Amino acid sequence: MLHPQAKQFLDTLDSLNMPPYEVIGPTEARAASAATAKLIGPPLPVAETRDLAAPGPGGEIPLRLFRPEGDGPQPALVYLHGGGWVLGDIPTHGRLATEIVHGAGCAVLLVEYRLAPENKFPAAVEDAFAALQWVLDHAADLGLDPNRIAIGGDSAGANLATSACLMAKDHKALMPLAQILVYPVVDCDFDRPSYHDNADGYLLTRDSMKWFWQCYVDTEGDMLHPYASPYRAKDLSGLPQALVITAEYDPLRDEGEAYARRLAEAGVPTTLTRYEGMIHAFIRRTDIFDQAHKAQQEVCRTLREVFANDP
Repeated sequence: MLHPQAKQFLDTLDSLNMPPYEVIGPTEARAASAATAKLIGPPLPVAETRDLAAPGPGGEIPLRLFRPEGDGPQPALVYLHGGGWVLGDIPTHGRLATEIVHGAGCAVLLVEYRLAPENKFPAAVEDAFAALQWVLDHAADLGLDPNRIAIGGDSAGANLATSACLMAKDHKALMPLAQILVYPVVDCDFDRPSYHDNADGYLLTRDSMKWFWQCYVDTEGDMLHPYASPYRAKDLSGLPQALVITAEYDPLRDEGEAYARRLAEAGVPTTLTRYEGMIHAFIRRTDIFDQAHKAQQEVCRTLREVFANDP
């Protein structure tokens, strides 16, 4: 059953008669996304906020470091924002990043990767991989512990997070300790049951996802590439332990859960949690959803446990 808080939120959105992203296009969609993010609230106060830049294949990649109180090398989460590879930036996810800083007691680095459709696949995932490797390489210089770095993201950001891990495996590069995948995009199959059951009326729609994919990739071959659809990777063994969070009324629910099962079958320690009654993008909206607090607590608890273990 749809949670009453989700129903009230969706009824409010419906009353605004906002056109879908695929109708208004990237520029207006980004403005709408930014405006919505402001309603979530500003970043929470943290001990330090610093803007950084990592070298990338398309130029410098902006990062923002949010650091908690405390001395000594700190653990950190490299975080990729959601938005269908088209929307979002550092400011849209500043609140979530600082909530994680407080809840997990770790630093968070938000990555502003190149967006589609101006930058097609594999630009975003190459940026995610480059940013991750730069943080792992320069952790000590940043006051971070190179042995306690995790990666994560929501939606398309979760896609980039796990794809960056696949790239690290393929390149025999440095690997993070864990991956936090919140309602991840992991496959280009629009005919899973959740895509039909939740096609319309639950914020993220089937048509919008088709449009996001059209913006992101040029060809069907790109869609099927494991760095775009990591579910299609032949071998998922050797990837970092994973927390996978899904929402009941989300088109992406089934692919996220199928990916979690494949990770577990490949020997990757994996926790899968479905948040009943919830919709896509709920974890950022602690101002509306009680379940958002619970999901963030699960993320933060997982990070604390990962970072507490001796690597």
